[in-house]
Amino acid sequence: MTTDTDVARSGGRLWQGLSLQQKQVVWAWAFLAVPILFYGLIRFYPTVEAFVISTTKWNLMTPPSFVGLANFERLLADPVFWKVFGNTFLYLVIGTPVSLILAFVIAYHLDRIRFMHGFIRALYFLPFLTTAAAMAWVWRWFYQPVPIGLFNNLLAGLGIAQQPFLRSTTQALPAVLAPAIWAGLGFQVVIFLAGLRAIPTTYYEAARIDGLPDLAILRKITLPLLKPTIIFLVVFSSIGFLRIFDQVYNMTSQTSSDPGGPLNATKPLVLMIYQTAFSSFDMGYAAAQTVVLFLVLLCISLLQLRLLRDR
Repeated sequence: MTTDTDVARSGGRLWQGLSLQQKQVVWAWAFLAVPILFYGLIRFYPTVEAFVISTTKWNLMTPPSFVGLANFERLLADPVFWKVFGNTFLYLVIGTPVSLILAFVIAYHLDRIRFMHGFIRALYFLPFLTTAAAMAWVWRWFYQPVPIGLFNNLLAGLGIAQQPFLRSTTQALPAVLAPAIWAGLGFQVVIFLAGLRAIPTTYYEAARIDGLPDLAILRKITLPLLKPTIIFLVVFSSIGFLRIFDQVYNMTSQTSSDPGGPLNATKPLVLMIYQTAFSSFDMGYAAAQTVVLFLVLLCISLLQLRLLRDR
């Protein structure tokens, strides 16, 4: 009869029989088991579950019933979805390049400043630490009509007619995008600064000895060596703008009867998913929208990594 002592001895002999490389592999998998289990339960399982729910009709009150691809067919025929999808695409193609260009310009010049460098960097990073809800309410106050709104008061002082901003179907999306860019600017500036500080100064010294101007140094040394940093920020920022929610919800919830207004002019896909799931309780349709968002995020991230990777 096998006892616990015999099992322990056989296990000890098995461990002693392993080579050093095999022991390293066992320890590596032992340490990786916890994060793999965490991501499996927290990340991968809900993703698979979303695919399953997207093929059902479920309102949380009755058991889900299988409907196949009916939710996706409904999605393709929904004009509101295509409007929202276009808004999400605009957040991406406007927000990502504008935010990265601004962050790089600020970081490039801030890197040359020595007086109060840490204080100035902290000021840029402060909006990133501010809650999105509080920041959105402050910016919504900025956009109010005269005599409340800061921007319209400034325009009135210059003799320019006040603007509707959040009440306009054409101005609302840029008005919401501006604080979103401003909020993430500090994080991008800090990352760019870290990338700039990681470039060896010997490259710059050699370039100046050769008589290269600043623009040539920027183009031939700084930007190529910043490529890993740029790739990270492009992917990170793109995912952030595709998942924008807090600024839109808080800035438009009081200016229109439906958050994401006026007339869905600012509504992103994440807000549509939230309303479909928790206002309409149409979980199957919301899951189908979630699957579309997941596929868009995956495709854009893979495309960016392929285009920006080192050749």
